[in-house]
Amino acid sequence: MERVIVVGGGLAGVRSVESLRAKGFEGSITLVGAEEHRPYDRPPLSKQVLTGESEDTTVDAAWDSLDVTLALGVTATGLRVADRVLETTAGELPYDGMVIATGAEPIRLPGPGRQHVMRTVDDARALKAGLVPGRRIVVVGAGWIGAEVATSAAKLGCRVTVLEAADAPLAAAIGTEIGALTVPWYAEAGVELRCGVKVASIEDGGVALVGGEWIEADEVVVGIGVRPSLGWVSGLEVSNGIEVDASLRTSRPEIVAVGDCAAWWSNRYGRRLRVEHWDVALNAPEVAVATLLGEEAVYDDAPYFWSEQFGRMVQYAGHHPAADRMIFRGSPGDPKWAVCWLTGDRLAAVLTVSSPRDLVQARRLIAAGTAVDAERLADPAVAIRNAVL
Repeated sequence: MERVIVVGGGLAGVRSVESLRAKGFEGSITLVGAEEHRPYDRPPLSKQVLTGESEDTTVDAAWDSLDVTLALGVTATGLRVADRVLETTAGELPYDGMVIATGAEPIRLPGPGRQHVMRTVDDARALKAGLVPGRRIVVVGAGWIGAEVATSAAKLGCRVTVLEAADAPLAAAIGTEIGALTVPWYAEAGVELRCGVKVASIEDGGVALVGGEWIEADEVVVGIGVRPSLGWVSGLEVSNGIEVDASLRTSRPEIVAVGDCAAWWSNRYGRRLRVEHWDVALNAPEVAVATLLGEEAVYDDAPYFWSEQFGRMVQYAGHHPAADRMIFRGSPGDPKWAVCWLTGDRLAAVLTVSSPRDLVQARRLIAAGTAVDAERLADPAVAIRNAVL
């Protein structure tokens, strides 16, 4: 293998380049990125970048020693797997091996009005210009991104309304019962939250709801999810992302996929997962590259992510949909609390609020598959690491 193309200029892309060199690959590497910016971290965009606390989130990489050709501002337009050719806006690029890390793109709502999304640094900068004290900001979607944008906008003195189609914030991510526990946070921050409402369209000057109601807005932010950015891909198995095995290998052995665009088989959970979070983009590329170079490697980390909203650090680890039961650790009215999901006597997932120690200890137990005592686990006076059987 002499030529490797990494398609995608985000964190997963640069981590793939770093892993190739770290594993001794001496051939040519080309990083193809649709944005003109060098790879940067996305989590700060809806937080520090919006509030002006940070201007630059560029990933600190040793570009000179990596000896990589940066094809920035270049978009992948097609893939001919039989010929091993990537088609791009800058021409055709032949390859021997490929890492696909093109991420995902935001879902937008119908209507002619301007709607901000929160995916790129340019998106964040465009919205930041409109977050002026007293302006009316409508955020559509009370998921992780919506809550973070609402937090930042309220901090800057904007009048914020959040619209959510589900019955509670974060319902899709952590369920209606737990999501409902975050409702008071919005009122505390002076943010109006309306659940169970559906948007018909984004218009000039505001938002039209299903049923005819009109909500005026100076800026509208849409945070209702993303789709894998794979319109250019052909010749591979694609459903909800590029289907890859536990080693992140596609149906073509010379192509691996990683990050938001990859739906990988988890031996841990016995199902295919597609996880749109920073932790996967950071850690999975090492496995993908090892596979590409012919090594035996498996990616099976328990998913992990975090969110900063309304003065709280919310962290989640594991995968809870198939869990048998749920127990609280402390009270949701306390400054710090957690929810644990159990499958039998094993900890399947944990959500912590302003309790990083609990998260760290629970994450270790989830990774190890250690049996736990539910009664001790529910007692916040007992360290999670001491709740094992």
